[in-house]
Amino acid sequence: MSGQVHRVGLIVPSSNITMETEIPAMLRARERIEPDRFTFHSSRMRMKSVTSEELAAMDDESDRCAAELADADVGVFAYACLVAIMSRGHGYHCVSQERLAGRARENGSSAPVVTSAGALVNALGTLGARSAALIAPYLKPLTEQVVGYIRNEGYTITDHIALEIPDNLEVGSQDPMALDAVVDRLDHSAADVVILSACVQMPSLAAIQAVQDRIGKPVVSAAVATTYEILKALDLKPVVPDAGELLNGSY
Repeated sequence: MSGQVHRVGLIVPSSNITMETEIPAMLRARERIEPDRFTFHSSRMRMKSVTSEELAAMDDESDRCAAELADADVGVFAYACLVAIMSRGHGYHCVSQERLAGRARENGSSAPVVTSAGALVNALGTLGARSAALIAPYLKPLTEQVVGYIRNEGYTITDHIALEIPDNLEVGSQDPMALDAVVDRLDHSAADVVILSACVQMPSLAAIQAVQDRIGKPVVSAAVATTYEILKALDLKPVVPDAGELLNGSY
């Protein structure tokens, strides 16, 4: 098969080692069943510890990243730090997307902007969910901000687990299959959807389909939701094999 090549621009925390593995892995898997092809181009924002102070300073650098990626003429911009957005106030994903699109336009690009924060919120709506239970790697205060942000968007969070890992490299070094055991500590009985990783840095892709098949309800992650939004922004069918309900081709 041969198809159009799409350039995906990734705005990435400097210590993030997962966005550039999981999102390309999903889109490479898609290449086995669809003709479209993808290349990946990153610009980085400094951040090592997942604290409110470092997250705010990092987010301030995202304008520069958008300008740099505009130079590469990417087809979509994807901002990859959910908690950096959600810790800056309710609805900030809309503010961020509009601002970064403005920076891109100033540098000659009209490509759409997606954020992992907005993508995760949108994923719940796409799945028709009204409630979710989630797992996050953050310290408890930041996890509470994430929970409050999603609730403010109109969804019930029935339960959540904070793994309390402040070092971002350590977050990226977690075994994704360990989440299969963590989800058993999560009360998802009243949840429509399980968010296995509310963080693009915490690996979960290997466990998404396995956990979904075991618990019998939709399982998503920030990375899965971001991949869905990337494909929609590129006007491509949002389908990826073995990546959970959202990317099964039905939505």
